[in-house]
Amino acid sequence: MGQKYKLTANDSFEFQFSREEIDSLDVQELSSGKFHLLSDHRSRMAEIPSSDFYRKTYSVKINSNTYNIVISDELDILIKEMGLSLGAENMISDILAPMPGLILSVNVKEGDTVKEGDYLLVLEAMKMENTIVAPRDAIVKSVKVIKGDTVTKNQIVIEME
Repeated sequence: MGQKYKLTANDSFEFQFSREEIDSLDVQELSSGKFHLLSDHRSRMAEIPSSDFYRKTYSVKINSNTYNIVISDELDILIKEMGLSLGAENMISDILAPMPGLILSVNVKEGDTVKEGDYLLVLEAMKMENTIVAPRDAIVKSVKVIKGDTVTKNQIVIEME
């Protein structure tokens, strides 16, 4: 069984597809960004007027209807289930433990200035070391854990300003 994808249209409708289902679609590219597809024995014209490959967002026009599409793969779904969110990085002020585990090291202290992507701490969970990084540029308001602490899922480990 192949990789699964979740497609959300207009923040309202969700669909799940496997890699095999996507590969079996009857789609022909007519020109750059314009396609002809057959689905349920019906012919449809599709156009992709805008796309953001890195954010996995697309505007898709099928016949005369336009849909805002967000595509999530298995990794995106896992990140969301773990309580992390790649799209909301600018609003995060509390760093939460994504899973229960043991704090192996804390790399910051109160008052430190961190940049997006800086290592904050290392959490051991299920015999794997997980490095928790800063989701945005910020100042560390407080550190709620020390090396050797055991944490639960969604426990606040670091507060940021």
